[in-house]
Amino acid sequence: MANQGTSSHRIPPMIILGFVATLAILAYATWLALYVAPTEATMGNVQRIFYYHVPANILAEIFPYVNFIASGIYLYYRTRNPERALAADALALASAELTVVFASIGLGSGMLWARPVWGIWWTWDARLTTFLLLWLLYVSYLVLRRFSSTGQTQTLAAILSVFAAVDVPIVFMSIRWWRTQHPAPVFGGDGSLDPGMWPAFLWNSFGWLFWGTLVCLVRYKLERRRQLNEQNVAYAALDGADHLAPTRVLNSSVTHS
Repeated sequence: MANQGTSSHRIPPMIILGFVATLAILAYATWLALYVAPTEATMGNVQRIFYYHVPANILAEIFPYVNFIASGIYLYYRTRNPERALAADALALASAELTVVFASIGLGSGMLWARPVWGIWWTWDARLTTFLLLWLLYVSYLVLRRFSSTGQTQTLAAILSVFAAVDVPIVFMSIRWWRTQHPAPVFGGDGSLDPGMWPAFLWNSFGWLFWGTLVCLVRYKLERRRQLNEQNVAYAALDGADHLAPTRVLNSSVTHS
């Protein structure tokens, strides 16, 4: 039974092929971003960070809702259907890790972009501060998952994900609600994007979305494999205890006789 449970969660060849296809998309997108897209008139070549900064920030605001939904499913099923709850928890963990990855890329690329354009690495305006808070919340989520010694770690992490998800719309709306040093939104705001820049932006967005989805799936399967192995070890220990129990009773009765 243990081998069957583990083998059912092996990474399928299609995911490997997906990674190869994603690398090809990202290579093409990088070529578009660095060599085909027109140079921005004001900022020059440093503006090309845009093609990585914006997709990373978008995905850093998408994966928290994957985490939020999976955490809600875990909380609902943790007593009703423990197996389904564990599967949801595995997805919650994987999506939280991806959130930290993309938020880190967003923060790092943003500072690299800000230094030559604004003359500073960082400023405590609304967009940057709320985005940093998002990163800190999900780092806290992972720290809690890693180091908590309580028996309610998964439940506490799921509750934390609710508070973390609340920050996402605040991040998104911050440059609409408050005046910030961050530029106006390119989509649905006062900003605009040159038509020649759209292919590079869209290909990079699709490429990083595919990459994030594939990594999330692989991480989910690895976590499910860990959960199943942990369950098998627990079942084996219980089976061993059941086999030893009659022997202990027999030895006890012989001693007393």
